[in-house]
Amino acid sequence: MGSVVFDGAIYSKMISMGAGNLKIHSDEINNLNVFPIPDGDTGDNMLMTMTGGTNAIIPNETNLSKVSEKISSGMLLGARGNSGVILSQFFYGISEGFKGLEAADTQQIGEAFKNGVKHAYDSVMTPAEGTILTVAKDATAYACSVNAETPVDFFDAFIKEAKQSLERTPDLLPVLKKAGVVDSGGAGLIYIVNGMKKSLTDPNSKLETESKSENSDMHSGSQAQPKQLDLDSFNEDSELEFGYCTELMLRLQNKKTDTKNFDVEIIRKFLNENGNSVVAFKTGTIVKLHVHTMTPDKILAFCQQFGEFLTVKIENMSLQHNTIYKDDDEKLETKVTPAAQERKTYGVVAVASGKGIKQTFLDYGADFIVDGGQSMNPSAQDFIKAFEQINADTIFVLPNNGNVILAAQQAAKMYKDSQVHVIETKNIGQGLAVVTMMDTENCSTDEIIENLNLSMQGVETFSVSHCVRDTQMDGFELHSGDYIGFCDKSIVASDNERKKTVIDTIDKMDFSDHEVCIFIRGTDSDEKEASEISDYIKQKHNGTEIFEIDGGQDIYSYIMVLE
Repeated sequence: MGSVVFDGAIYSKMISMGAGNLKIHSDEINNLNVFPIPDGDTGDNMLMTMTGGTNAIIPNETNLSKVSEKISSGMLLGARGNSGVILSQFFYGISEGFKGLEAADTQQIGEAFKNGVKHAYDSVMTPAEGTILTVAKDATAYACSVNAETPVDFFDAFIKEAKQSLERTPDLLPVLKKAGVVDSGGAGLIYIVNGMKKSLTDPNSKLETESKSENSDMHSGSQAQPKQLDLDSFNEDSELEFGYCTELMLRLQNKKTDTKNFDVEIIRKFLNENGNSVVAFKTGTIVKLHVHTMTPDKILAFCQQFGEFLTVKIENMSLQHNTIYKDDDEKLETKVTPAAQERKTYGVVAVASGKGIKQTFLDYGADFIVDGGQSMNPSAQDFIKAFEQINADTIFVLPNNGNVILAAQQAAKMYKDSQVHVIETKNIGQGLAVVTMMDTENCSTDEIIENLNLSMQGVETFSVSHCVRDTQMDGFELHSGDYIGFCDKSIVASDNERKKTVIDTIDKMDFSDHEVCIFIRGTDSDEKEASEISDYIKQKHNGTEIFEIDGGQDIYSYIMVLE
């Protein structure tokens, strides 16, 4: 071990500097994008996941077990995108390896990292080699094999093998070799561990991320800035229709209760009797809760029997509801749910971006829209907040993006107040097919899930976006600035003129086995062009029913769905 004591304070510093180093290189990680459209977000997703951990650091705490547990909890909630979820599970496994330890020696660090690799692999149903998983596995195995004497030696060995493993990723994953890049998640992990090691060798380095308040707002520009409430929208004659959204953190006190054996169900039962949208859980001696109630004073008085408040937030939901926001595009989140609404049997959460697409999901029966999608992957905590709002026994989640599914599944496992089922919709087309076919009458939950999965079969989604780098793919010579048409990750058309690219894409689409075409235009298209393209579809495929949506989505100029 040398003179370094690997305790909670050291680990906190390492996580902060790991996040700081990743932040410096996050754009570089984003640009390691396999598909050449402007949707690279691995660096941002991993950074926001790490930020969840840094925001959970306990100041001045030296107990390694306590610190690592809090950090991993923050990462699990903040996890975004597939790489972010895998990263959070890696650090969760490490925290489990540190469980019960005040400090660790080098061998215990190695065993914790092995546990991290196991949890990372277990988080993915079908693990793919040539990804962050492989880099973490190879680097951990090598670092444990060299019999490192000190933590610095361990991390030196980890980084050495991680770099070599990263260079091998294109040989393991053909899509990487095809695109001429290494795995972005694996590259991000190396930057994180480099920062962690630097905290051991240069503890006075300033690689830490900015303040928590700055970090909590970072998401690649995708999160809307806080809106200003219109206080006049709740005046002297207004009635409190929707109650108060009440959230608090309670530190249990030994003089008031048995903190070690306290059953949080006592509080949960009281909350359900005095409100709804209840979430309450205990971590150590801290109870965190959320409830919609007409009487927050009763909630505070009841909880104070057992401890003292660390934080309290009470918001007038009628004021929030009545406030008129100038930016309606970003406020289409949910149908209005009064605080007094009775709990229902089924609810639906859908992930979407663009005003028109969001509204379409709501019109077809979704209860809550989680803002996000390509380049804007929501976190596990975003999903949990959505689950809280719906107040249903069973919730179906439509991620509508392959890079969102793991975060949705992670949130589903963490949430205990409803049965949550993630329907693995990988694009907007599949999501629309599912929500339009959803029938919860006279069916069991298992039957509903089976029918929803069946409804996705045969749905094809084509998109048009612009190319961000010169490359060759699927027989096309692509140039930065060109438009490309594609289905899944296969390119079917390319041209430097947008309308021609869309027409060429339509000509590659097989309408013969489909009755419906949903035609969705994005923010960088125009009404005249969209109308001309729509007319082209009608003339060429006059037996197909066409639904036109002004989607308002970014990145994709047009989305065309065949059902």
